[in-house]
Amino acid sequence: MTQTNNQPTPDGLEKATLGAGCFWCVEAVFQRLKGVTKVESGYTGGNTKNPTYREICTGTTGHAEVAQVTFDPKIISFAELLEVFWRTHDPTTLNRQGNDVGTQYRSAIFYHSEEQRKIAEKSKKDADAAGIWANKIVTEITPLGVYYPAEDSHQNYYNNNRKQGYCVYVIDPKVEKLKKNFADKLK
Repeated sequence: MTQTNNQPTPDGLEKATLGAGCFWCVEAVFQRLKGVTKVESGYTGGNTKNPTYREICTGTTGHAEVAQVTFDPKIISFAELLEVFWRTHDPTTLNRQGNDVGTQYRSAIFYHSEEQRKIAEKSKKDADAAGIWANKIVTEITPLGVYYPAEDSHQNYYNNNRKQGYCVYVIDPKVEKLKKNFADKLK
């Protein structure tokens, strides 16, 4: 169990915690960005202490599947991470991404600081105004509470399981979309 804030680490890195459906997808996208030093799949936003993946999948713990992104703000800003966030999942579907349905798959930004909250609110408003999506964005923006890393089998999932059906049919298209739209931000 980890409780986090956005105090820069001694090496100047910061964290962002984002929910955009299945954490395997979110992890795969953000791992490929310049300035991102670590992406960890986990859970936050719920009430159960030390939840397991099986518990999360029931939708009864209140947690969202998230990716906690450690990044160097001198290379990629929080606002730039959010640009990628808005365009690599559908933030207009409540508690759903594709065939993944339930509150654990909600679109959410769990901010680490007041500055991140302000940036997230503005970014959401700008993304809505830009008409990126036909429908209104329903992404929740809430303070990060207690964050729990997911089990080891969920870490680096896409890179370790590239031939698995979910990776081929769901994650590969997201990674291709990332490459097409954000080539300049890729490692």
